Amino acid sequence: MLASATLPAARPTLGSSPRLEQLKAMPRRPGQASFFFYDAHFRNEAVKVLPGEFFVYGEDILIMTTLGSCIAACLWDRDKRVGGMNHFMLPEGSGSGNDGGRYGSYAMELLINEMIKRGANRSSMEAKVFGGGAVVSGMNSINVGEQNTKFVLDYLRTERIAVVSKDVLDIYPRKVCFLPASGKAMVKRLASANTEQLLAQERAAARAVVPEKSGGGTVDLF
Repeated sequence: MLASATLPAARPTLGSSPRLEQLKAMPRRPGQASFFFYDAHFRNEAVKVLPGEFFVYGEDILIMTTLGSCIAACLWDRDKRVGGMNHFMLPEGSGSGNDGGRYGSYAMELLINEMIKRGANRSSMEAKVFGGGAVVSGMNSINVGEQNTKFVLDYLRTERIAVVSKDVLDIYPRKVCFLPASGKAMVKRLASANTEQLLAQERAAARAVVPEKSGGGTVDLF
């Protein structure tokens, strides 16, 4: 069922805020997103989660990412009201350290463990899952998005974390915003045009699956 997402009261400052400066000054854990900014559209502090990163917080800043075949899992503890998002490119791989979060098996561990460190409990966690689109022409046979989607849904089922909503597969890139204290999420399906950086990211993911032999939308609330 769709739900409304209400942001905190808008601040008059357009470029910065005390909370934004506090976020930028926080010690950064390995793999933790650190690109903080002030979102002029929502007039709220935000952090962008890049591939391989995650972020967990207990206040309603905007946690944002853009997805093609990648997956973002948004976890929320309904009792502690803390939540977080990750962004992984492939289900499993040999990465470790700084690049380990690009793989779902490690990315999910990072996210869940950070949630637990902030007082969350697996028994009161719920998930919202986004991404897994087939966004690059000619890559459909590789099914990276399908593999990612199957992995995350199987993983959450094994961990007994309920998936309360999802927007996955299909052919669209997606922009996702998540509010970690309220657990609300917004997703916008993007037009395929003007996504060069995203397409480069998708091709890199495809090369990791198959060795290289040769060279506008609507917003839904969850």
